[in-house]
Amino acid sequence: MRKLLYSLLLSGCVCTLASSCGDDGNDWTDYAEWRETNLQWYNTQAERKNEDGTPFFTRVNPDWYPESKVLIHYFNDRTETADNLSPLITSHVTVKYTGELYDGTVFDKTTTGSDSERTFQLNGTIVGWQLALTQMHVGDTCEVIIPYAQGYGPQGSESISPYSTLKFNIRLVDIPQYEIPDIK
Repeated sequence: MRKLLYSLLLSGCVCTLASSCGDDGNDWTDYAEWRETNLQWYNTQAERKNEDGTPFFTRVNPDWYPESKVLIHYFNDRTETADNLSPLITSHVTVKYTGELYDGTVFDKTTTGSDSERTFQLNGTIVGWQLALTQMHVGDTCEVIIPYAQGYGPQGSESISPYSTLKFNIRLVDIPQYEIPDIK
């Protein structure tokens, strides 16, 4: 009787483990085509060239995240903003931006009028924004390409599918709170 009880208990545990490893609706394979299309688009952008043959984008590789794959292209003359502040991750930033999926679908943006700028603490954003904005100076305007690993990852968000590569046009307007972390 004891062997039967242990066998049933063991079978129940195995079944529970097997079912918990199954498809949860957000499986790697469920988004295989979407993920591959986003990756191909990212790779195309990474290879993009200016008319003179130089790379259009620069890969952001800070010391604290050397494997980063975020791409950035500045639209302004950076010599004009070089003496302006750059945010720390703990800073509050004010920005204007448009966020798009690889296919041009806009999922978020600041608009004209009362919502023309947004202010938030940088460390409360996706890693791709942290990487890009800490490289910018107040007054810089750029295009940023963020692969899913530095974006919303395999879980996505409300309007962004899992494994989405993101494109942002961002203008760093101000750093209203330049907070230096308390290091003890």
